[in-house]
Amino acid sequence: MYPAPPSITAEIHAEIPEALRIRGRTSEWLYGRGGATPHSFLEGPSFDRAGDLWLTDIVFGRIFRVTPGGEWSVVAEYDGEPNGLAFHRDGWAAITDAKRGLMRLDPATGSVTPLLPRARREGFRGVNDCTFAMNGDLYFTDQGQTGLHDPAGRAYRLRAGAEQADALVSNIPSPNGLVLTPDGHTLYVAATRDNAIWRVPVMQDGGVIRVGRFIAMSGGLAGPDGMAMDVQGNIAVAHAGMGTVWVFSRLGEPLLRIRSPRGLGTTNVCFGGPENRDLFITESESGSVLRARWEHPGQPLFSHA
Repeated sequence: MYPAPPSITAEIHAEIPEALRIRGRTSEWLYGRGGATPHSFLEGPSFDRAGDLWLTDIVFGRIFRVTPGGEWSVVAEYDGEPNGLAFHRDGWAAITDAKRGLMRLDPATGSVTPLLPRARREGFRGVNDCTFAMNGDLYFTDQGQTGLHDPAGRAYRLRAGAEQADALVSNIPSPNGLVLTPDGHTLYVAATRDNAIWRVPVMQDGGVIRVGRFIAMSGGLAGPDGMAMDVQGNIAVAHAGMGTVWVFSRLGEPLLRIRSPRGLGTTNVCFGGPENRDLFITESESGSVLRARWEHPGQPLFSHA
């Protein structure tokens, strides 16, 4: 439908040191996955206000911090499966944990405590990614093992100060990454097993209407995963199983393809670096963080407001 966009290859920004690669240990999260046991599985890239990059390791329950100088440290290691990570402007971070629900990280101490383990009396299937709205509301996805065979994944909103979350959409085949427009009126959700990005209009009263498929993607061994938005409303989409990050315009037109110089496991993406114009990409197969320059800065986040 569209001509192929320009293509560039990302550079290697950082790689997990050998000392932090776990060998010979299995994980419940790996159930049903073939191949060799991975040494890690990077996700959840997010920058704090000090310029440190934070990453999760869903396989072994670790939270990493990477300094601007490239030094890695394990801030937390616990019995969980952390995936998405988003900073609150008060300094703490929300973590979507596939095993334990929504968790809260204290970056200063490494303490990980429950934030919302269940939705009312119902357990989650396996929460995946999260993002803060500019008013402090937390949006997150509950993916579990849903797909086209069981399109029952959900997108939730936990209002600032509330004790329980509201399910906004309940029929998504594998909801994954998500981004929200600054005005809070449009939520985009990566429906991984639909190989598509869904558009969710959010009304002033908090309800949603006319949910639709915004971008239909194709190919790859998985589908769209994490996402990030720039100040023009363009969306960067990590295409897991394709080794690519696509940049689409606010109208859904492809603008750029960023190729991985490592594996196909491009799982997530965030903005950072000088002028907030670099895209940082987790490549989970190799334990790498990739980096590519984009022409517009990333959308300012609630954490930096």
